[in-house]
Amino acid sequence: MNWYVMQVRSGHEREIANRCRFLISDDVLYDCFIPEFVARKKFRGVWQDVRCVLFRGYVFMITEHIEELYVELKKIPDLTKIIGKKKDVIYPLEDGEVEFLKRFAGDDHLVDMSVGFIEGETIHISEGPLKGYEGMITKIDRHKRIAYISLHIFGNDTTAKVGLEIISKN
Repeated sequence: MNWYVMQVRSGHEREIANRCRFLISDDVLYDCFIPEFVARKKFRGVWQDVRCVLFRGYVFMITEHIEELYVELKKIPDLTKIIGKKKDVIYPLEDGEVEFLKRFAGDDHLVDMSVGFIEGETIHISEGPLKGYEGMITKIDRHKRIAYISLHIFGNDTTAKVGLEIISKN
């Protein structure tokens, strides 16, 4: 099975993924999903976990039948384009990108909160999906409990946000 990515209007990812699941046969489309991350937000003075879109403006699809899927996708409004289409050939995500997303987000395509601490200028992650990937962190917003990570996906370098709780800073 190959993973493909389609670009959609930002903010419409869930709606379009649901349309794809409803309108496209399971024989053609094995899975359609939006990678998400858990973040903590404060509502009425209480911190709560919320799910946020990891890559805004993108919907992921898994299929073995890309030509049939491409035809079926014409039924879906708000589809901008399939990433990796050059001339008449559509290229899937690279194996390394797929393996990273599987390790990072798991089978449910959800990046959980990570927990860490800062010692001097060094970030240490004690638990969560960022453990072992500290080098990817480019910026931390401790008040919003967000880490900005740099990664190579869709053939480009991009920045994504994930949840990170910093429990101490020395």
